[in-house]
Parts: sequence; C-alpha cells; structure tokens
Amino acid sequence: MEKFVTKLWNQIQENLGDSLGALGLSDVQWSDLSVQVLGQLIIAMVLIGVIVGIYWIIASITDFISRRFHYGELVRRPLHIGLRYLTLIAVVLAVAAQFGAGEPILRAIARAGFMALGFYLIWLILSQVLRKVLARNRIDQSIAQLARNVMSVVLAAFAAVTVLAEFGFDILSIVAGLGIVGIAVGFAAQSTLSNFIAGITLLIERPFRIGDWVTINGQEGKVMKIALRTTWLRTRDNVFTMIPNDSVASSDIINYSAEGATRVNIPVGIAYKESAKEARQVIMPLLENHDEVMNTGTFKPRVIMTSLGDSSVNLLAQIWLRPDDLDVQPKIMADVLEKIKEALDEAGIEIPFPHLQLFVDDAKGLKPVLDPLFGPAANSDRNQPTPGASS
Repeated sequence: MEKFVTKLWNQIQENLGDSLGALGLSDVQWSDLSVQVLGQLIIAMVLIGVIVGIYWIIASITDFISRRFHYGELVRRPLHIGLRYLTLIAVVLAVAAQFGAGEPILRAIARAGFMALGFYLIWLILSQVLRKVLARNRIDQSIAQLARNVMSVVLAAFAAVTVLAEFGFDILSIVAGLGIVGIAVGFAAQSTLSNFIAGITLLIERPFRIGDWVTINGQEGKVMKIALRTTWLRTRDNVFTMIPNDSVASSDIINYSAEGATRVNIPVGIAYKESAKEARQVIMPLLENHDEVMNTGTFKPRVIMTSLGDSSVNLLAQIWLRPDDLDVQPKIMADVLEKIKEALDEAGIEIPFPHLQLFVDDAKGLKPVLDPLFGPAANSDRNQPTPGASS
C-alpha cells in the first residue's frame, strides 16, 4: 500500500511539472511565491482596516453634527451612502495597488468609480424632480412607474457605457454586437415583446388603474400592479393572478371602479298573497340606515318589482357601494340579505319556496286508488251533476 501511494505521488508531481513547463512556469519558486502572496494579503487587510477606521471616524462626526444641528435623516442618510461608496473605492484602489496594478489601471478605476457616483447622484436628483412633476400634474400611478423605470434603464445604460470606456473597451463594437444579439433575441422572444408592447398600450390607454376592481378573462380582482409584461390581480380570497398583457389587451375588460360608486342588485321574492308595497316599506328603512350602503344625492337605495315568477312576486333591492367597499362587497350583500329576511319574518310577510299546485277534475283513472279509501259512494258523488245545472 505504501509503495502504491509513493508511486501515485511521484506521478502527480511529474504530471504537474509537465503542465507548469508547458505554461512556462517550471522555474517558479512556489514557496517564495506563497510567502509573497501571504504578505500582500496581510498588508491589504491592514490597509482595509485603516480605511474602514477612517470611515467610522468620519461617519461618527457627521452623525454628531447632524444631531447637533437637527439635520435629521434627510441629510444623514445621503452622507452615509456617499461615505460608504468612497470607502469602497478606496478599498478597491488599495488592494489593486498592493497586488501590482499599474498607474493607468488605478487611474481608470478611480475615474470609473467617480463617474458611477456621479450617475447615481444624477439619478437621485432626476428621481426627485420626476416624482414632484408627476405628482403636480396628477399623472396616473402606472404611467409614473413606467416613466421612472425608463429613466432608470436609460441612466444605467449610459453609466455602463461610460465605465467600460474608461477601461479601454470599444463601445461601438459592443453596441453593434448587442444590436445583432438583440435581433436574435427579438425573434426568439416574440411573446415577451408582444406582452411588453401590450403593457405600454395599457399604460397609455388606461382602461383601468392600480386599485380598480376589474374582471379580465373571467378573473375578478383588484389591480395591484401593471408591469410591462403582466398585470397582477388580487382576488377577495387574497390569491394573486398574473395575466399576460397581450391577453389583457385582447380581452373584454369590466371595470367596476371607473365611475366611482357601484350599484349592487339583491333579489328578494315574496308570496303572491303579500303586498309588494308593504314589503317595500319593511325593506327600505334597512337599506337607508345601513352603515355601508350609500344614501346621498343620486346614490339612494330602492326596491322595485321586476317580475311575476312561478311561485313568487320578484323584487329587487338596489344599493350603491363606495369604491373602497368593493373589497368586501360579498360580505355587505350577505349582511343586507340576512337583515331583509329577518325583517320580513318579523312583519309576517311570507317568503315562498318553489311549489306546484295540481287541480284534477273527473279523474276516473284514480278510482282504483280512491275506492278503497273513501268507498264507491264518495267517488259517485263527484260524478253527480251540480243542482241547478242544465243537463
């Protein structure tokens, strides 16, 4: 066993020596190189500790000044972000210099870092300006979201191009290559592009907004998000449904929140012997005094007769709900219907169930059944002519 291990180790050393020789590294003194790398790592760690210590001191001073002069989080947070970024640049430069990076590379790293910081500051400023402009003009939330996303993507693209240019990359070649790749990706992702274009169309036409209750493709829910590829709905069961925008744009859309208040119809049936007027007098006070039923202006509840059914007089209680109450519409309808049932019961107004009344005249086919029960006389009496009737 010992001979086998020794032979294996010699073979590994021989193969490793051949590989290093092919790479021109056969003369490398690995022990000296490892000591040198370890020393550089220790020095780099010391430099990182010094830089982090300087950051901690400056951050503590800024915290003290902001608390002393009551600048608050509005000033302290951007200062901390800037200090952390500068600390990161200093750490990268120190480590790169320690491992032998030349002056051109260090200068490129520094310029790229400060340019990226500049783009970040521009993004912060433009975001605040855009947010205020959109809020002042009362732009829809979905359009505002699209504008912010487009601005972020454009700035990120410019920042990437600028940073790569600092390291000597040929930007024109990269852009040309990306154009060719973009054409190939476009053919391979036609569905995604179709959803993207449909999302832009939805954001421009605005058939619904975030927070509206809608029915799309048979799915009813509250619009939670209008992304560039999908539209997100939340049902009353707190289930999220993501519908592709291409399908949304080509389907029928029912928007319950577009015009504010929504009318809800609750069917009620009473017996034919009851008075529809009395039933209305019983139901109306319940609707008018319900906390979640609107009773102002043109949005007033009412009770109307809709039809004469097979076994009931069909009434319809119509109520108006506020847009914010559409989330709990089934609960409100159930509560109103339950109170209508209790009020009609207390008033003695019958709510019938479907039934059928059968009238049979001169039913000779029932004679074998009726004779054992009532006798032939009872059956013959039914066949006698009524007194005073003509023969």
